Order: sequence, then C-alpha cells, then structure tokens
Amino acid sequence: MALRRFVHKITKSTEAVDREKLEAFCASCGTAPITELVPRRVGRVAGEIRSVRIVPRAGAAAVEATVSDGGGSVVAVFLGRRRVGGINTGRRIVIEGMVARDGARCLIFNPIYELR
Repeated sequence: MALRRFVHKITKSTEAVDREKLEAFCASCGTAPITELVPRRVGRVAGEIRSVRIVPRAGAAAVEATVSDGGGSVVAVFLGRRRVGGINTGRRIVIEGMVARDGARCLIFNPIYELR
C-alpha cells in the first residue's frame, strides 16, 4: 500500500502537484471557490496570480490581474493604475469586492487585496 502511494506520488505531473498545493492554500484561507462567485454580490476568494497586463479602459490605463484557485479564475481590475505594488505573477493573494460578469469572464473591480 505504501509503495503504491509512493509510485503514484512520483508519477504525478508537475501541474497536478501545483494545482493540489494551490487548492490546499485556498482552502486554508477560508474563502469560497472562484466557481461559486455570484454576480452583483460581494465575493472573497484566494488564489495565485497567473497573469498581469495593462489594458486601456475609457481612456485611462487599468491593471488586470488574473487570479486562479486551481478550479476557476477571476480577473481583478485596478482602474486608473499602471502599476500596483506587489501584484506580480506567481504571487498568492486574497481579494474581496463586488463581482461582475463580462461575457464568460468574472471580474472584480478595485478589489481589497491581501498578499500572502
């Protein structure tokens, strides 16, 4: 039995191991999964920043950070900013704010955030 667990552990892909660690982190934060966010309600989620980009919105720059919890993703949009201190790819974060939908994407505008 122990040998079977050991073999299973060493044959897992790196992506699967990373996803399991990220899901464990999100569960330890006591937040809701991203897939359970409801539009027009305040949501609090944890995850890892997968990408950061600067996008023009209504004539002003905005920073968009895609946050993933291993099961889903949400985009944190910081309006009127070209840079947000500490927001880098690979960083773990907890965000909270009003949830909105833009087509299939889930957005949170100007969220309260906590870097972990």
